[in-house]
Amino acid sequence: MSASPRAALLLFVCSLCCGPPTAWQAAAQSVESFYKGRTVTMLVGTSPGGINDISARLVARHLWRFIAGNPNIIVQNNPGGGGLVTANRLYFNSDKDGSVLAKLERAVPQLAIQGHPNAQFDPAKFIWLGSLSSYADDAYLMLVNTQHAAKTVVDLKGPGIEVVLGADNAASSNLIFAVIAKEVLGLNVNVVRGYTGAAPLFLAMQRGELDGQMVGLSSVRTGQRDLWTRGAFRPLMAFGRTRRHAEFPDMPIGRELAGDPGALSLIEFAELPFFMALPFAAPPDVPPDRAKALQTAFMAMCRDKAFVEEAERLGIDVSPIDGDAILILLARTAATPSEVIARYNAIGGEKR
Repeated sequence: MSASPRAALLLFVCSLCCGPPTAWQAAAQSVESFYKGRTVTMLVGTSPGGINDISARLVARHLWRFIAGNPNIIVQNNPGGGGLVTANRLYFNSDKDGSVLAKLERAVPQLAIQGHPNAQFDPAKFIWLGSLSSYADDAYLMLVNTQHAAKTVVDLKGPGIEVVLGADNAASSNLIFAVIAKEVLGLNVNVVRGYTGAAPLFLAMQRGELDGQMVGLSSVRTGQRDLWTRGAFRPLMAFGRTRRHAEFPDMPIGRELAGDPGALSLIEFAELPFFMALPFAAPPDVPPDRAKALQTAFMAMCRDKAFVEEAERLGIDVSPIDGDAILILLARTAATPSEVIARYNAIGGEKR
């Protein structure tokens, strides 16, 4: 056999073992050569305007500077299923070459651990870049219009004063914590479902359809900065914290109001996603060098002066954790006793 046919045969065998030349050649590219001139898609599991969308666009404006090859990053909103549509798409249907990233909603990884039927992914297999926020200077507030009769959360414990809170549908944080406030803490709360995100809820509050909603402090500061500054809202209590927020020393947290150990355990489980409040991920099976480059770039971005200054202007809490810290939080979530998860799942049920 001549040298040329032998070479052709070897190339044919390699193509059978390694797939089409384009696939294995791409996998062999350096990080810089792969990303140079490339456009990376950043999926967001919510509609435009809320904290998830705002933080994703912030990251898209800065992350490219820290990735070798400096790719262009575009944001693509992909709402649906409380963020599950995006998580499933990232896990199963996205290119696993490092060209697709996602800003996932914080509670989405926990849904798989809870056994949600539409959470088809294993959250531990995502390539976690990290989270912008560990909620160090944030809080998940029960927020009402300032004209509401309740001046403190204590006013909602006795008869006569009720608060009407708007919420999304099952599995959304604003629904879960509104129902916890009602059924676990015993507050006079009426929950109205069917809204799609914080922005429509704020519009409903301004129209007088709702008294308030459960919402993140940073979300209010970013999405409703003018109304917040003008004192249009009053926070009554906060979840997502182990101690009171320094800015609101007289406002109680959910853990203080828990009346028994079972209630406290449920609240602690419910709050775990807050400590990875603004997580970013890539799909499973991204080539290891690119996965490491993305993780390193994300944490370098979080330390960058220009990034931090813009985040502060937007009102976003920057207290980052890395991908390994997210995996530790997921492990803690998975270790929760089954009876606590069952009670939590019942709270998020459709009929309430």
